[in-house]
Amino acid sequence: MSKMNKKTLAKIAVLTATVLSLIAILAAEAIVSGRSDGYVHSEVTDLPNCDTALVLGCSPVLSDGRENLFFRYRIEMAHELYRSGKIHTLIVSGDNHSVDYDESTAMKEALVELGVPQERIFCDYAGFSTLDSVVRAKEIFGQDEFVVVSQEFHNRRAVFIGRSKGLTIHGINAKEVVMRHSIKTKIREKLARVKTVLDIWVFGREPRFLGERIEIQNT
Repeated sequence: MSKMNKKTLAKIAVLTATVLSLIAILAAEAIVSGRSDGYVHSEVTDLPNCDTALVLGCSPVLSDGRENLFFRYRIEMAHELYRSGKIHTLIVSGDNHSVDYDESTAMKEALVELGVPQERIFCDYAGFSTLDSVVRAKEIFGQDEFVVVSQEFHNRRAVFIGRSKGLTIHGINAKEVVMRHSIKTKIREKLARVKTVLDIWVFGREPRFLGERIEIQNT
């Protein structure tokens, strides 16, 4: 095969891969958005009453030491939701892969500092992904109906996962972060939606860890 033919084939392969990737991203975007429409809210007053909120985790600080606004805004919304009386219990679900990295404890401490009683907060230390957090809310904490707290782009994926698993789930949108802080996160989200659709519809992926049930008594 000539060098020219090899270069042509390489260009065709790259172009084909690019087109297929774009199709996958657009398809996943349409699926996730379509399945979550009507269940993702910007105002607490628009939510149905529900006993439990699931707060999705992230680090309180960025890699350069600055405050992570995604974290702050999720905590503020979770606090507002609790104060409204719409929910009575919060599950804070995040990654706890090392002694020095514990998203769930950081969220609990931030909520307690704002006045949420610590006995109303339950930590899920195995929320390694959005799918893990949503499914474990049902399988470990026994919740069939709950509100997810995160930014809108994240809530839509969480709601898609929950409703695909037969759960009654709504999302309440925390304040968005300005683009200069979040563009990498938004790009990752596009790719995460492709992975999520494949995990749910093709691979049937389950959480990395399950374990013993934890009883939540809502009042």
